[in-house]
Amino acid sequence: MAAIARWCVAHRLVVVLLWLLALGGATTAAAVAGSAYSNDYEVPGTESGRATALLDQGFPGAGGDSDTIVWHTDRGSVRAGAVEQRMTEMLDEVADLPGIAAVASPYGESPAAQARISEDGRTAYAAVSFHEQADDTPQSQARALVDTAKAAAGDGVRVELGGSAIALTEAPGGHLAEAVGVVVAAVVLFLAFGSLAASALPIATALVSVGIAYSGIGLLGHVMTVADFAPMLGVLIGLGVGIDYALFIVTRHRKGLKRGLPVPEAARIAVATTGRAVVFAGATVCIALLGMLILRLSFLNGVAIAASLTVVLTVAASVTLLPALLSLIGMRALSGRERRRLAEHGPQPEPPTGFAARWSAFVERHPKLLGAFAAVVMLALALPTFSLHLGTSDQGNNPATATTRQAYDLLADGFGPGVNGPLTLVAEIDGADDRVALGDLPAALANTRGVEAVSPITYNGAGDTAVLVVVPESSPQSKATSELVDRLRQDVLPVAEHGTSLDVHVGGVTASYDDFAEIIVGKLPLFVGVVVALGCLLLLLAFRSIGIPLKAAAMNVAAVASSFGIVVAIFQWGWGSELLGLGSAGPIEPFLPVIMVSVLFGLSMDYQVFLVSRMYEEWLETGDNRRAVRVGLAETSRVINSAAVIMISVFLAFVLSGDRVVAMFGIALAAAVALDAFVLRTLLVPALMHMLGGANWWLPRWLDRRLPRISIEAQESRAAADAREEADEEAGRDAREDAAHAKIPSQRVTVPTAEDSKDVRDIAG
Repeated sequence: MAAIARWCVAHRLVVVLLWLLALGGATTAAAVAGSAYSNDYEVPGTESGRATALLDQGFPGAGGDSDTIVWHTDRGSVRAGAVEQRMTEMLDEVADLPGIAAVASPYGESPAAQARISEDGRTAYAAVSFHEQADDTPQSQARALVDTAKAAAGDGVRVELGGSAIALTEAPGGHLAEAVGVVVAAVVLFLAFGSLAASALPIATALVSVGIAYSGIGLLGHVMTVADFAPMLGVLIGLGVGIDYALFIVTRHRKGLKRGLPVPEAARIAVATTGRAVVFAGATVCIALLGMLILRLSFLNGVAIAASLTVVLTVAASVTLLPALLSLIGMRALSGRERRRLAEHGPQPEPPTGFAARWSAFVERHPKLLGAFAAVVMLALALPTFSLHLGTSDQGNNPATATTRQAYDLLADGFGPGVNGPLTLVAEIDGADDRVALGDLPAALANTRGVEAVSPITYNGAGDTAVLVVVPESSPQSKATSELVDRLRQDVLPVAEHGTSLDVHVGGVTASYDDFAEIIVGKLPLFVGVVVALGCLLLLLAFRSIGIPLKAAAMNVAAVASSFGIVVAIFQWGWGSELLGLGSAGPIEPFLPVIMVSVLFGLSMDYQVFLVSRMYEEWLETGDNRRAVRVGLAETSRVINSAAVIMISVFLAFVLSGDRVVAMFGIALAAAVALDAFVLRTLLVPALMHMLGGANWWLPRWLDRRLPRISIEAQESRAAADAREEADEEAGRDAREDAAHAKIPSQRVTVPTAEDSKDVRDIAG
């Protein structure tokens, strides 16, 4: 690391130019190639996956996105002549729009058309099909549809639209969330450093690395499946860790300048010491993210690689671009007052003072009380996690002002909640027996508990594939709908298929998410176990201790569980979700636990590394556990808290994105970082380390000899530890030699002389 820093400082202009060229090249390539993200979370091989594949095979023309235009009148009926004429003209205009494949009007004589008008006659909807799926539909085509339909509103008639393509028009424009996060981070950095130049460097480093990563993720989407939320997630993680990593290195660099070191030497030492911890922390984050690969789910693979790419680039920028920039600004890394003090009084020691030192001493005096308090807080926040419900979060959870949410509510009020998430039953027909059995199925379905309506059977042109739609009585995200899916698969369909080769598959939104959730829950223990084991192994290699990795694993699990509890309370229970503009209460997406566990586990490792690495240095130098914990907490708590405030601000800013999934990530990550920094690392971890004493650093000698060594401590600390160990061994050898001499009796033989014999006779006489 020292050699890398030395080269980057010596060739600082070259390093800066290379990074800027990389940014420009990646941005240009991404702009030329365009994006190719996916929001298809279908899992091949599941029941719903087979239904989708069979539907695409048997009805190839039905592959485009299907959306709805809903209109509602507060008085009169949608069948009124004026309303029907106006809506029919609007639907004719929609049919002529580019990208529109078909429009199914409710104004017709067929039963299917009549079913699109509610029983009270006040609500109606038309089904609009695009040529392409929502991923491939240009936003301009969706916007033209919205504008054309909305133009027909008025005179007591409301017009709203729903569907995946329509949701494209509600996607927030610009990068407001990122801008707010960066501004808040800049303010915190300026308050921490007092230097505008030093405050700008972490921001610049993070923006360059995240910019390259953002473009790289766009290019990655052309070679593998990348979820549509992956770029935003990458930016969220990259800004948070990128600014934090640079903050730690700049803090160490400033400390070197205050000790009187030249700028190049201070930068070299900062990268050689704190830079090692940054690389190690980044490695733990990447390992946690790449743990998603063991789930073997294609779109999660894309998320894992995209997020890991962002972390790798932020780490690389922190240990190469940052030292180059530090050498460019020179002594301006210190504030004007700090430079004047250094010039007038020279280098002076900076022992920990203020609140950090007092807090560290307070924790040392009351470890049991504070540890118990922290444990109770974490447990209380984790309790909602036990009611976690994975399911479909749909447009009914959008903000109340969104047209997709209003269309969803109008359909639910007029036709029942199940119309927003019908189940699709698809079957392959092979012979007359299959056709007869399928013909009896609608009646059986209509009599099934939880079914509101059943559509007629539709056959494809070849007659070998059939589909029918079942409308549940409950909403798509309701547990009752999930129970209906199980009831159909386990009870109703097996009876209908008995004695034939008929095989009916249940698909639809709820069925897809239920299948996905089942796979996730089944693989989650393995995933968590692998991530925890790999993280513990890294900490074991770095800190040469059994206790440190075990405590880190427990703390990380606590942080994840408590942050999940907060997410459940806000998004699933609806505590303040509408006030925050996040829509109504609803279930948690099935893929969120995996992604959040990996990200949260990696981020919580960061603070563990930065806190314990300073304690480890002090332990190596002194061998005094109480002093190591006290000094480590006092010297790192301020910078860790500053880093936490920055990361929390960046994460919470993403609530402004308007995307429910991204907002979930933002709140979960912000909560985890807040709990990690202000409860675990400043309360529970130091309290436990005080109570365990020297056992914190225990490692069997046989294991120590066999493990490879990863050094994240300063060379001076390792040299001091080696010297102390040699002194202890020398003292031990001396003690063993003294003990050996004390146990050996004298072998000298004394021959009595004549005078001795005379003295003996005299005494005897």
